[in-house]
Amino acid sequence: MILQLVRTRRRQILIDIDTQKDFLLVSGKACIRNHRRVLANIRRVMAWARIHDIPIISTAEVYSNNNGDGNPTHCIDGTEGQKKIHYTLVNNRVSMPADGNTDLPRDILRRYRQVVLHKRCVDPFDEPRIDRLLSEVRASEFILVGTSLEGAVKATALGLLQRGKRVTVIIDAIGSHNLNEAKLAVRKMETKGARIIETKKLAGASHLRMVGACNCESCQGQGRKTPLNLSENN
Repeated sequence: MILQLVRTRRRQILIDIDTQKDFLLVSGKACIRNHRRVLANIRRVMAWARIHDIPIISTAEVYSNNNGDGNPTHCIDGTEGQKKIHYTLVNNRVSMPADGNTDLPRDILRRYRQVVLHKRCVDPFDEPRIDRLLSEVRASEFILVGTSLEGAVKATALGLLQRGKRVTVIIDAIGSHNLNEAKLAVRKMETKGARIIETKKLAGASHLRMVGACNCESCQGQGRKTPLNLSENN
């Protein structure tokens, strides 16, 4: 019998999904279409989580470099692009590999502020260790940020909802590659019961323009100001 892992009384848990350089930097192998806006809002949400002592569960894709046909070319193990954006990490954290196991320390979110779980797939529930933690952890609300809306974020939200969890999606802190697929993903998540909000509702307003991660002109505050909506095309 699987023992209860977390007996936390905390009201919220932040789920940080694949906030990696290959997805969020213009130089990345699979950069999202709205990266500047998303980076700025992810930074705001992470600051909010630190201030309010919110536990963080992070996922990160990692693939082997076997160069086979059809294999992912992004987030390759050992590359710079596979690493997480620096401000999505806290000092008191533990990182766990994608190895098919389900073992986890007891009371893991009491011992660590952040748990970083690697996965060899898009859907985190395809990894046994992540499935176990997300299924068993107790919280009244799971707050989602990261990439991509039509991929891992949708899979994470739907998986949590299927397990009876309350899910809030911070829509302007989530990146996408395909606008039409992203809109369909939002509708599906809402239909299943997810709450869709913007960063300012959670963490207040901000005029942050230099996101402190990407070196492109837009992220350095040199590009034109762009609206915060799902149709943005950076």
